[in-house]
Amino acid sequence: MPDSIFPGREFAAFLFDMDGTILTSIAAAERVWAAWARGHGLDVEAFLPTIHGVRAVETVRRLNLPGVDAVAEAEAITLAEIAEVRGIEAIPSAAGFLAGLPAGRWAIVTSAPRALAERRLQAAGLPIPPLMVTAEDVEHGKPAPDCFLLAARLLGVHPAECLVFEDTAAGIAAAEAAGAAVVVVTATHAHSFRTPHPTIADYAGLAGTVGQAGSLALSIH
Repeated sequence: MPDSIFPGREFAAFLFDMDGTILTSIAAAERVWAAWARGHGLDVEAFLPTIHGVRAVETVRRLNLPGVDAVAEAEAITLAEIAEVRGIEAIPSAAGFLAGLPAGRWAIVTSAPRALAERRLQAAGLPIPPLMVTAEDVEHGKPAPDCFLLAARLLGVHPAECLVFEDTAAGIAAAEAAGAAVVVVTATHAHSFRTPHPTIADYAGLAGTVGQAGSLALSIH
């Protein structure tokens, strides 16, 4: 019999962050952002850890660079990221895990713009789900809970009945604020990550088990 990561608990839907959670695009993203940072005289090594898990426009905006239009810069960065897909690949066993989930019971909830999200999913060989909440869909990005609240509403479920798969502090905070359960994916973490939530290295040996009423459980086989 399979074991559950959340014993005795089932969920109405699974919500997945994208970058670092079902695919890795760190190398591609950091090549683009490093070039941008050097062009603006930033300390690249100190800057790069700040780009993950939040929308590009917010990354640029919080720098308060004089004379810089954050929206225009973010759009240019996104175009560069769409063109740079070298090294993008799926997190191990993510494709099979997603393929085993019932349609309409899961969504991708990402800080990336839709065009970039679709490009990266295609590069990684992962499916584009019927529902994907992206940067353009909410006024406030992660760590605000708006994106997860919207995904739950569009799926017709309560946020507290959702399990969120995340990898960054901003995403975890957003899921917590939405009232969802969280599992942390550590596949791309270079250092240990302290969290009160369950962690998984990747999706090997995992399955979304469907109950008689259509509920989902995260099971280990």
